[in-house]
Amino acid sequence: MSEPLTLARPYARAAFETARAHNALAAWSGNLGFAAQVMADARVSAIAGDPRLSHAELVGLLSPPNEAADSPFAAFLSLLVENRRVNLLAEIAALFEELKRESERTIRVTLRSASEIPADRADAIKAALKKRFAREIELEQRIDPAVIGGAVIDAGDVVIDGSVRGRLDRLQSALTQ
Repeated sequence: MSEPLTLARPYARAAFETARAHNALAAWSGNLGFAAQVMADARVSAIAGDPRLSHAELVGLLSPPNEAADSPFAAFLSLLVENRRVNLLAEIAALFEELKRESERTIRVTLRSASEIPADRADAIKAALKKRFAREIELEQRIDPAVIGGAVIDAGDVVIDGSVRGRLDRLQSALTQ
Protein backbone atom coordinates (compact mmCIF):
# COMPACT_ATOMS: atom_id res chain seq x y z
CA MET A 1 0.00 0.00 0.00
CA SER A 2 1.16 3.52 -0.75
CA GLU A 3 2.31 5.90 1.92
CA PRO A 4 -0.29 8.43 3.12
CA LEU A 5 1.89 11.37 2.06
CA THR A 6 2.23 9.95 -1.44
CA LEU A 7 -1.54 9.59 -1.71
CA ALA A 8 -2.18 13.02 -0.18
CA ARG A 9 0.26 14.97 -2.36
CA PRO A 10 -1.90 15.28 -5.52
CA TYR A 11 -4.93 16.29 -3.45
CA ALA A 12 -2.90 18.92 -1.59
CA ARG A 13 -1.57 20.24 -4.89
CA ALA A 14 -5.11 20.38 -6.34
CA ALA A 15 -6.41 22.14 -3.22
CA PHE A 16 -3.55 24.64 -3.38
CA GLU A 17 -4.08 25.38 -7.08
CA THR A 18 -7.82 25.83 -6.56
CA ALA A 19 -7.29 28.08 -3.55
CA ARG A 20 -4.72 30.15 -5.40
CA ALA A 21 -7.01 30.48 -8.42
CA HIS A 22 -9.75 31.82 -6.13
CA ASN A 23 -7.25 34.01 -4.21
CA ALA A 24 -8.31 32.23 -1.02
CA LEU A 25 -5.19 30.58 0.41
CA ALA A 26 -5.89 31.72 3.97
CA ALA A 27 -9.53 30.59 3.84
CA TRP A 28 -8.60 27.18 2.44
CA SER A 29 -5.86 26.83 5.03
CA GLY A 30 -8.40 27.38 7.81
CA ASN A 31 -10.97 25.12 6.17
CA LEU A 32 -8.51 22.27 5.68
CA GLY A 33 -7.33 22.66 9.27
CA PHE A 34 -10.94 22.49 10.47
CA ALA A 35 -11.74 19.42 8.36
CA ALA A 36 -8.54 17.65 9.44
CA GLN A 37 -9.32 18.36 13.08
CA VAL A 38 -12.87 17.04 12.72
CA MET A 39 -11.60 13.93 10.93
CA ALA A 40 -9.02 13.37 13.70
CA ASP A 41 -11.89 12.82 16.15
CA ALA A 42 -12.19 9.05 16.64
CA ARG A 43 -15.98 9.22 16.52
CA VAL A 44 -15.96 10.92 13.12
CA SER A 45 -13.29 8.68 11.62
CA ALA A 46 -15.28 5.66 12.82
CA ILE A 47 -18.41 6.74 10.95
CA ALA A 48 -16.64 8.09 7.86
CA GLY A 49 -16.83 4.72 6.12
CA ASP A 50 -20.32 3.86 7.34
CA PRO A 51 -22.60 3.29 4.31
CA ARG A 52 -25.58 4.67 6.26
CA LEU A 53 -23.91 8.11 6.18
CA SER A 54 -24.39 9.76 2.79
CA HIS A 55 -21.56 11.52 1.02
CA ALA A 56 -23.36 14.85 1.38
CA GLU A 57 -23.78 14.31 5.13
CA LEU A 58 -20.09 13.53 5.55
CA VAL A 59 -19.12 16.59 3.50
CA GLY A 60 -21.43 18.67 5.69
CA LEU A 61 -19.86 17.23 8.81
CA LEU A 62 -16.34 18.06 7.62
CA SER A 63 -17.18 21.54 6.32
CA PRO A 64 -16.73 24.61 8.52
CA PRO A 65 -20.06 26.00 9.80
CA ASN A 66 -20.25 28.97 7.40
CA GLU A 67 -19.10 27.10 4.30
CA ALA A 68 -21.62 27.00 1.45
CA ALA A 69 -22.62 23.56 0.20
CA ASP A 70 -21.78 24.57 -3.39
CA SER A 71 -18.40 26.16 -2.65
CA PRO A 72 -15.15 24.96 -4.24
CA PHE A 73 -14.03 23.70 -0.82
CA ALA A 74 -17.20 21.62 -0.43
CA ALA A 75 -16.60 20.24 -3.93
CA PHE A 76 -13.06 19.31 -2.90
CA LEU A 77 -14.35 17.52 0.20
CA SER A 78 -16.91 15.74 -1.96
CA LEU A 79 -14.10 14.53 -4.21
CA LEU A 80 -12.22 13.21 -1.17
CA VAL A 81 -15.33 11.42 0.10
CA GLU A 82 -16.06 9.87 -3.32
CA ASN A 83 -12.48 8.64 -3.64
CA ARG A 84 -12.42 7.42 -0.02
CA ARG A 85 -9.53 9.70 0.88
CA VAL A 86 -10.99 11.70 3.80
CA ASN A 87 -8.66 9.79 6.10
CA LEU A 88 -5.82 11.76 4.43
CA LEU A 89 -7.10 15.17 5.52
CA ALA A 90 -4.33 15.70 8.11
CA GLU A 91 -1.63 14.97 5.53
CA ILE A 92 -3.39 17.07 2.88
CA ALA A 93 -3.64 20.01 5.29
CA ALA A 94 0.05 19.73 6.24
CA LEU A 95 1.19 19.54 2.60
CA PHE A 96 -1.12 22.44 1.71
CA GLU A 97 0.54 24.53 4.44
CA GLU A 98 3.98 23.73 3.00
CA LEU A 99 2.85 24.80 -0.48
CA LYS A 100 1.27 27.95 0.95
CA ARG A 101 4.44 28.91 2.84
CA GLU A 102 6.54 28.22 -0.25
CA SER A 103 4.33 30.45 -2.41
CA GLU A 104 4.42 33.20 0.22
CA ARG A 105 8.21 32.79 0.55
CA THR A 106 7.85 32.05 4.23
CA ILE A 107 9.76 29.54 6.31
CA ARG A 108 8.73 28.09 9.67
CA VAL A 109 11.51 28.21 12.24
CA THR A 110 11.50 26.59 15.67
CA LEU A 111 13.65 28.23 18.33
CA ARG A 112 14.33 25.91 21.27
CA SER A 113 15.86 27.32 24.42
CA ALA A 114 16.04 26.45 28.11
CA SER A 115 14.04 29.55 29.04
CA GLU A 116 11.84 32.15 27.36
CA ILE A 117 13.76 34.40 24.97
CA PRO A 118 12.87 38.10 25.39
CA ALA A 119 10.86 39.60 22.52
CA ASP A 120 13.64 41.98 21.44
CA ARG A 121 16.17 39.14 21.15
CA ALA A 122 13.64 36.96 19.34
CA ASP A 123 13.03 39.81 16.90
CA ALA A 124 16.78 40.17 16.32
CA ILE A 125 17.07 36.43 15.64
CA LYS A 126 14.09 36.62 13.30
CA ALA A 127 15.69 39.54 11.40
CA ALA A 128 19.00 37.69 11.06
CA LEU A 129 17.23 34.57 9.79
CA LYS A 130 15.20 36.64 7.33
CA LYS A 131 18.43 38.04 5.95
CA ARG A 132 20.09 34.61 5.79
CA PHE A 133 17.20 32.78 4.11
CA ALA A 134 15.79 35.75 2.13
CA ARG A 135 12.29 34.75 3.25
CA GLU A 136 9.71 35.83 5.77
CA ILE A 137 10.09 33.96 9.07
CA GLU A 138 7.37 32.31 11.16
CA LEU A 139 9.14 31.95 14.51
CA GLU A 140 7.87 29.46 17.06
CA GLN A 141 9.55 29.38 20.46
CA ARG A 142 9.72 26.20 22.52
CA ILE A 143 11.08 25.75 26.01
CA ASP A 144 13.38 22.71 26.22
CA PRO A 145 15.33 22.26 29.49
CA ALA A 146 17.62 19.73 27.77
CA VAL A 147 19.18 22.63 25.83
CA ILE A 148 20.70 23.82 29.16
CA GLY A 149 21.64 27.23 27.72
CA GLY A 150 21.85 28.97 24.37
CA ALA A 151 19.44 27.95 21.65
CA VAL A 152 18.80 25.53 18.81
CA ILE A 153 17.30 26.95 15.63
CA ASP A 154 15.52 24.47 13.38
CA ALA A 155 14.64 25.86 9.96
CA GLY A 156 13.64 22.77 8.00
CA ASP A 157 16.81 21.34 6.49
CA VAL A 158 19.04 23.74 8.41
CA VAL A 159 19.73 23.29 12.13
CA ILE A 160 21.87 25.82 13.95
CA ASP A 161 22.92 24.42 17.31
CA GLY A 162 24.20 27.12 19.62
CA SER A 163 23.17 25.28 22.76
CA VAL A 164 25.32 24.34 25.71
CA ARG A 165 24.12 20.73 25.25
CA GLY A 166 25.37 20.80 21.64
CA ARG A 167 28.73 22.21 22.67
CA LEU A 168 29.11 19.55 25.37
CA ASP A 169 28.25 16.83 22.85
CA ARG A 170 30.81 18.19 20.36
CA LEU A 171 33.46 18.39 23.10
CA GLN A 172 32.75 14.81 24.18
CA SER A 173 32.99 13.65 20.57
CA ALA A 174 36.30 15.48 20.07
CA LEU A 175 37.76 14.00 23.24
CA THR A 176 36.81 10.45 22.32
CA GLN A 177 38.24 10.71 18.80
